[in-house]
Amino acid sequence: EVQLVESGGGMVQPGGSLRLSCAASGFTFSYYDMSWVRQAPGKGLEWVSAINTGGGSTYYADSVKGRFTISRDNAKNTLYLQMNSLKPEDTALYYCARLSEPASSASHSGSDYQFEYDYWGQGTQVTVSS
Repeated sequence: EVQLVESGGGMVQPGGSLRLSCAASGFTFSYYDMSWVRQAPGKGLEWVSAINTGGGSTYYADSVKGRFTISRDNAKNTLYLQMNSLKPEDTALYYCARLSEPASSASHSGSDYQFEYDYWGQGTQVTVSS
C-alpha cells in the first residue's frame, strides 16, 4: 500500500523557517518524481515544488521561488521542503504527492506546470502569523 506521511508543519512568525518532511512507503521511492502541493483556506490546490527521481531537476512556483527548497533522500525514502522567509500568504495545508508521470513531461506555460498526481499524503498544516 502506498503511503505518504507528512510532518514538520506548525505555526511560525513571518520571516521564519520550517522544514517539512514526507516519509514514503509501499513503493520504490527512487523511481518516482515527487511534489509538494498546498491548499490555503478557502482556495484551490496550488502546486509548490517538484523534484525528479535523482534530485537533479527541481521546479518551483513563482510564489515560492528563491525562498523554498525541495530535496529528497532516496536512501531514507523521504522528501523534504525547506521553507525560508515565510509569509502569511504561505499559510496552507501542505501535501506531499507522487507524480504519475515524469515532471519533465508535464505541460506548462512558463513556470506554471500542470503536473499529474496519483497518490497524496494527509497533509501538514503551516500557519504563518504574528
